[in-house]
Amino acid sequence: MNPEEYADPDSLGLGRLDEQAKRVLFTEARTANTFADTPVPDTELHDIWELAKWGPTSANTQPLRVLYVRPGEARDRLVKHMNEGNQAKTASAPAVAVLATDTRFHEHIPYLLPFRPELRDTFAANAELRTEAARFNAILQAGYFILSVRAHGLAAGPMGGFDATGMDSEFFPDGRLHSILVVNIGHPGEASWRPRLPRLSHDDVLQWA
Repeated sequence: MNPEEYADPDSLGLGRLDEQAKRVLFTEARTANTFADTPVPDTELHDIWELAKWGPTSANTQPLRVLYVRPGEARDRLVKHMNEGNQAKTASAPAVAVLATDTRFHEHIPYLLPFRPELRDTFAANAELRTEAARFNAILQAGYFILSVRAHGLAAGPMGGFDATGMDSEFFPDGRLHSILVVNIGHPGEASWRPRLPRLSHDDVLQWA
């Protein structure tokens, strides 16, 4: 693509979110603890990924993989690997996403990064580099995934409280995928929100150089 095509910010769709969008995605968004019986159709779950996939990753590697688990036998298998305090929430959600890293993500590099296909071989030869890149970028994508759930008018309940080894053995027995996060998805139920917890101020976080 010609660099001049990037000169006009409007061509990139740059702009500011309005206050309502900021509330939906950030300032008023909460982690849901209960879910209504309202179903979440497959088309919505598909659309969540179609939006989330556009978030940036290092060298466009995109190592995140998503397993959607509906209520039923597969959900029962999933729930047994959740920490006790998370089991009821996961059992009641209309949809649950198990987010995982693909340890063989580099196999897609010639397609995803066509101007540097040799990067596939660099990752193939260095297991430590490959593992670090997979986890770092998949966690980035998990954040995009949560924001996409919210952007589609749904509540997300992300949880790290589960037996990852057991989860991987249950759902990813070939060892290629490693689970990193479970996200309950649906419309909020009764008493779904806990009081907003504090956030650090700019005095605690920001530095200037």
